[in-house]
Amino acid sequence: MEYLNLFVRSIFIENMIFAYFLGMCSYLAVSKTVNTAVGLGAAVIFVLTVTVPINFLLDQYLLSPGALSWLSPEYADVDLSFLSFIMFIAVIASMVQLVEMIVEKFAPALYGALGIFLPLIAVNCAILGGSLFMQQKNFGGIGEAVTYGLGSGIGWFLAIIAIAAIREKITYSNVPAPLKGLGITFIITGLMAIGFMSFMGIKL
Repeated sequence: MEYLNLFVRSIFIENMIFAYFLGMCSYLAVSKTVNTAVGLGAAVIFVLTVTVPINFLLDQYLLSPGALSWLSPEYADVDLSFLSFIMFIAVIASMVQLVEMIVEKFAPALYGALGIFLPLIAVNCAILGGSLFMQQKNFGGIGEAVTYGLGSGIGWFLAIIAIAAIREKITYSNVPAPLKGLGITFIITGLMAIGFMSFMGIKL
């Protein structure tokens, strides 16, 4: 039940887009069509699911104060937490490079449609945010880290799919000229965020 609770919270209650507004650049730029949104959303799910547990292990056994005590008692006072940002970003960049090569090999049309925003997953603040939130939450094991990474990725995926579907529909709607494009997209995103706030009262 604890894993289910964490999974549901990371998707609906602590949604990266609607609760923290992280990863908005990619969310706005790639959500013009559902096809490209699905591709980028799937890539974000993969990267978050892999990088959060890897960064959890790095934090637990290398970076946290006293984490190196498994090497020798004399290393118990070593604190490498100042390297967290560098190490986390290095892991994220490596996974994004792997995703980029896979997409280019097996889905060249999607690779061309995503353009510069696929490699820019490496600097997507939602990806780094997942690892930093993982640090704050003090997970008890790698299973919780995997669950949180997967849930956060699915939450971001659902957000970009939802806005992409809506943006495809409003193309044919009579939107006032000053609000066309990003204006109406920001308004819809705000309304969706208010809708997602209703999940905050749910307790499993």
